[in-house]
Amino acid sequence: MKILYHHRISSRDGQYVHIDELTTALRHSGHEVIMAGPRVAGEQEFGSESRLVAVLKRHLPKAIYELLEFFYSFIDFRYLSRAIGRHRPDIIYERYNLFWLSGIWAKRRYGIPLISEVNAPLFDERSRYGGIALKRLARFTERASWRGADCIATVTDVLAERIAREGVPREKIVVTPNGVNRSRFPAQSDRATAKRHLGLDDSLVIGFTGFAREWHGLERVIEVLAALSDKNVVFLLVGDGDVRTGLERLAEIRGVRNRLRITGIKPRDQVATCVQAFDIALQPAVVDYASPLKLFEYMACGAAIVAPDKANIREVISHEHNALLFDPAAADSFRLAVERLCHDPALRSRLGAAARRTLDERDLTWDRNARTVVARARYLVARTGSEAARAKWGDSNVC
Repeated sequence: MKILYHHRISSRDGQYVHIDELTTALRHSGHEVIMAGPRVAGEQEFGSESRLVAVLKRHLPKAIYELLEFFYSFIDFRYLSRAIGRHRPDIIYERYNLFWLSGIWAKRRYGIPLISEVNAPLFDERSRYGGIALKRLARFTERASWRGADCIATVTDVLAERIAREGVPREKIVVTPNGVNRSRFPAQSDRATAKRHLGLDDSLVIGFTGFAREWHGLERVIEVLAALSDKNVVFLLVGDGDVRTGLERLAEIRGVRNRLRITGIKPRDQVATCVQAFDIALQPAVVDYASPLKLFEYMACGAAIVAPDKANIREVISHEHNALLFDPAAADSFRLAVERLCHDPALRSRLGAAARRTLDERDLTWDRNARTVVARARYLVARTGSEAARAKWGDSNVC
């Protein structure tokens, strides 16, 4: 199958990881994937974003920036049309974005089925974090994008229900949780070797991966370190973020600066090695609809997981079976869960082993997601009729 992957991602972060892993899995399955999106995403160091986009966000009034986002659809439609004329794909697979309608226009113009991957309700998310100036236009583009796609691929049942409430038939929505790339993770994690590589041989390691933000509440981990009688417990942050300076300052004040280790941003091929060193892996906070990438990597490494007790998290893991879930509304719940695992090596071992089994039993991998996407794509192509679609645009002069 020939798949045109359409996106508007200009940063090289968790979004880019999702794109890279899924397209890699599709190619490994023998399908041809043509990328239609900003080239800059693949040319930057991990953790960076387009300088142009950053400058525009910083200096333009919000309404002007949002208008530019919308009008980019017209420019992108021409680019997408050329890609369709050159490659003649069977399906368009699009990573949904706000103020962006070029994929819908191409589907209608050329009769090619469209699968839209929705990872977040961006109207709600951007309204909450930073605000939206052109609310009516933003809401219109979101609904048009969701309702116009032939299929919505989303990451949680919670988000699927949210999308269905906007008028998308539930049968058009398929849930594909995030997963892991098996080639990045060994069949059996060697925690002792991973710790030795990081200089943490005799330590009990509490770990977190990713871009550390204020809403993660990682200062609570510093307080746990300060309260523990076992001075061999270390907090390993594999990544970086806005809160780094504050965490280092708090650790200094609480007398545990030597037990806080921050690696900085690591290349993707080194993250797995670091995660293998975790005895306890933290998912300290999560939005209600997300499928955190780090959660599946923790499971692959057999770490004992501490995560918030939320519906989207419970779609993957459950309390006392393959993780400890804490009440995000209770002040001491997180601390008590972490302390319990620090004091109970048997529980850590049981939960970590169960998490890894869950990953295996449910095949929570990018390969499985690729198979799901291809199965839905084949259904849509068969339903649409590839010959009818090709007759509509195959011999025409594509702009």
